[in-house]
Amino acid sequence: MIQSQTHLNVADNSKARELMFIRIIGTSNHRYAHISDVIIVVIKEAVPNSPLERSELIRAIIVHISKELKRDNSMITRYDDNVAVVIDQEGNPKGT
Repeated sequence: MIQSQTHLNVADNSKARELMFIRIIGTSNHRYAHISDVIIVVIKEAVPNSPLERSELIRAIIVHISKELKRDNSMITRYDDNVAVVIDQEGNPKGT
């Protein structure tokens, strides 16, 4: 569960290093975002001389979250950090 002002790492090579979660797209009053939610983020740290600039608003998809997730077959998955992938307006990833 990710809430507003949470910092996320980036899982692709889109030249952004750190993101901050702002809002979930497609909902009006949800407080937490989960895996596979499309969110609006602001870039907090980026590689110098890259097309993505610091303090730019972009879209991302959440890939991993630190909170454990229990599946139907009683398996529990947990990751070390919160990770997102940067996407464009059509939903295609900006990195490879």
